[in-house]
Amino acid sequence: QVQLVESGGGLVQAGGSLRLSCAASGRSIRSYSMGWFRQAPGKEREFVSGISWSGGSTSYADSVKGRFTISRDNAKNRVYLQMNSLKAEDTAVYYCAADADGLEHFEGDYWGQGTQVTVSS
Repeated sequence: QVQLVESGGGLVQAGGSLRLSCAASGRSIRSYSMGWFRQAPGKEREFVSGISWSGGSTSYADSVKGRFTISRDNAKNRVYLQMNSLKAEDTAVYYCAADADGLEHFEGDYWGQGTQVTVSS
């Protein structure tokens, strides 16, 4: 079992930045692909970004490419999402997830509780 806890969300003005952190416990995430998803009110949860177990491969939704950066520190059992140039449409609850399969088939075996990100325009 992997427990995931997100932090770093909050209220920020459009154009601002936030850094989300996902702390894992229970077991090492070294062998897991990790990802960030988000769900806005009235919308389905959507993929934001993913990173392979080694950190060598990353993937981003078109809507966040060039603005968001995912990274991981396996020694600290943490994953990060640096979010720059935030827009009102980035407002959502952001979830961290771990998947034992490769990044290409990421579905999420374990999920965190989410952290709210609100971007004011």
